[in-house]
Amino acid sequence: MLKLSVVIPAYNERQTVHELLRRVAEAPLPDGVELDMVVVDDGSSDGTRELLEELAAAADPRPFHLVVHEENRGKGAAVRSGLAAGAGDVLLIQDADLEYDPREYPVLLGPILDGEADVVFGSRFLGGRPHRVLFFWHSVGNRFLTTLSNMFTDLSLSDMETCYKVFRREVLEGVELKSNRFGIEPELTARMAQQGARIYEVPISYRGRTYAEGKKIGWRDGFAAIWAILRYNLLS
Repeated sequence: MLKLSVVIPAYNERQTVHELLRRVAEAPLPDGVELDMVVVDDGSSDGTRELLEELAAAADPRPFHLVVHEENRGKGAAVRSGLAAGAGDVLLIQDADLEYDPREYPVLLGPILDGEADVVFGSRFLGGRPHRVLFFWHSVGNRFLTTLSNMFTDLSLSDMETCYKVFRREVLEGVELKSNRFGIEPELTARMAQQGARIYEVPISYRGRTYAEGKKIGWRDGFAAIWAILRYNLLS
């Protein structure tokens, strides 16, 4: 039996986190794969933490491990805490909003279960899956950051900034991650490239949110990502 740890960082996601947990709990998994859910509340101030504590106590929709940050430390810090708490042979990062669809776990796990990959990125830009049409400049920014990252890692990724990243536990052992915010995406990419990990991409669907619906990333995070690409590829 292979255990899959789904790591769910959450910050002020009271409106979506219960539904997201239900979708993860009901996600179709290949035969022989057991689900382990790890939720990290990153200092939420909108009642997310209290709701998660209630759900964890009630095992609703199923038992999960809850990690709490007393103060908001950023997505990267939440991801790091979740990866450390996950007990699985394979670890998958899942945002607590509803932009990414857990029904696509079999697609994401396929290259790892087939023994072909150590890491799988779910790409929003490979095509073949539904994709909500939203912000032009976000798309341009994502492609720019991916291209810049590729120049340093010598990878040919189409979507470095994707939430959906899946890892065999072995490739994360001994890797000291440092990012506290959205720089975790280029840092994970750089570390896997430096390890010579076998990296695959698979197409995924994407239902992006507007800022009115709760989207948090902004242009400042784009500049921070540029610095993270330079830092983790050249300086450490």
